[in-house]
Amino acid sequence: MKIVELYLRVRQSVFVEGRSRRETARLFGIARKTVDKMCAFSAPPGYRRRSPAAKPKLDGFTGIIDQILADDQRMPAKQKHTAKRIFERLRDEYGFAGHYTIVKSYIHDRQVSAKEMFVPLHHPAGHAQVDFGEAMGLIGGVARKLHFFCMDLPHSDAIFVKAYPAETTEAFLDGHVAAFDFFGKLPLSILYDNTALAVAAILGDGRRKRTRAFTELQSHYLFEDRFGRPGKGNDKGKVEGLVGYARRNFMVPMPDVASFEELNSRLATQCLERRREVLRGHSQTIDERLAEDLMACRSLPTVPFDPCDQRPGRVSSISLVRYCGNDYSVPTRYGHREVQVKGYVDTVVITHASQVIARHKRSYERGDFVFDPLHYLALLERKTRALDQAAPLQGWALPAVFAELRRLLEARLEKQGRREFVQVLRLLEVFPLAEVAAAIQDAIDRGALGFDAIKLLTLCRIEQRPAQLDLSGYPDLAKAVVKTTAASDYLALVPGRAA
Repeated sequence: MKIVELYLRVRQSVFVEGRSRRETARLFGIARKTVDKMCAFSAPPGYRRRSPAAKPKLDGFTGIIDQILADDQRMPAKQKHTAKRIFERLRDEYGFAGHYTIVKSYIHDRQVSAKEMFVPLHHPAGHAQVDFGEAMGLIGGVARKLHFFCMDLPHSDAIFVKAYPAETTEAFLDGHVAAFDFFGKLPLSILYDNTALAVAAILGDGRRKRTRAFTELQSHYLFEDRFGRPGKGNDKGKVEGLVGYARRNFMVPMPDVASFEELNSRLATQCLERRREVLRGHSQTIDERLAEDLMACRSLPTVPFDPCDQRPGRVSSISLVRYCGNDYSVPTRYGHREVQVKGYVDTVVITHASQVIARHKRSYERGDFVFDPLHYLALLERKTRALDQAAPLQGWALPAVFAELRRLLEARLEKQGRREFVQVLRLLEVFPLAEVAAAIQDAIDRGALGFDAIKLLTLCRIEQRPAQLDLSGYPDLAKAVVKTTAASDYLALVPGRAA
């Protein structure tokens, strides 16, 4: 502080009070050159080196260090040289006699100077950036990895985030459709990294060969695509920042929700609430700047895009179609036929000749079998012996009245009773479960144990008309009387004892 005050007094003496520099030097007892320095600088400029400091012990080894650092660029991150390891090699292999600190200082300076610098960017209105992020969450009480789609409008900093079970083609497509609906407009262009979901290959001249699904998405919405340099996340720094922001703010604490629908509803609300914020460097809220962003965007097409992954398939001999490592059932009449599989985020739809033949909830397990028991009933009607071992029927939660019906039918008609039970099950192909179950109970109460009677009773319930069953014309449907067996009845089986 005293030195600064001396600067002040010397400069006042020369520039304000008009003394000569020689007289000022005599007055304050300092050298004339010191007065010249104080007149040239308003504060002590600090030590200024005219040339880099000489490092006689290290200078002969800098080329070796530079080569080691260059070779490390091709090595895995966890197998690169540390400063300590480089020092040890210089000492043991090259006879270096200096200390570790000068080696460490030189390496630090080299690493700092090698760091990439960036130019601040201006973001015009009407453009977007897209990326995926990952986080952990509890869905239905099960801990699992969440893959969240992010779209950022850099001009206004408006955002959209939606979570998915996996980073798949259908999630990529669905994320775009959901984001466009969320903003209500279509960006002029979207910037991506070189994700395999959009880029099938990077050609020798740098052009991208796009995937079929991404080309269909772009053809539908007609936005311009742009791609960053491979491995350079800073080319789309806005959405890269959004991925981190969403993870820190939307995923902390770890989401604990019943379903992805609940989580995505929460994320949409958080994205809307953020629009009230005024970010650093701006005087308007995100919502106010978003209005300008959307004015530059285009209107959405009237026909929505179908966000699915389409693949050809073939039905196996056990009436299954494989999609993404899992098997989904179709009606057995389509066995060995070519089909088209449409994979959505939460649904798998299978079509044949443009007709939907099966629809299942999407499974994200590996090697899973997803059955619809109704698909196998027509075959089981002919192969009734497979009824108890049929895998598609295992775990089928039917009301207890179905088991009671089967017991009564098989007790009365044996093998034919099993076939009639399957015929009753086939009513579920057409009628609601609740109506068929009620009709079965009505048939048991009436003693009309047969497929025809149950079908008639089901139709009467649906048409809301009284059921009239005249069993006199159907001797095979005679009312069954089931008596309780008493222990004394078994005495008739003992020789010499009367019943």
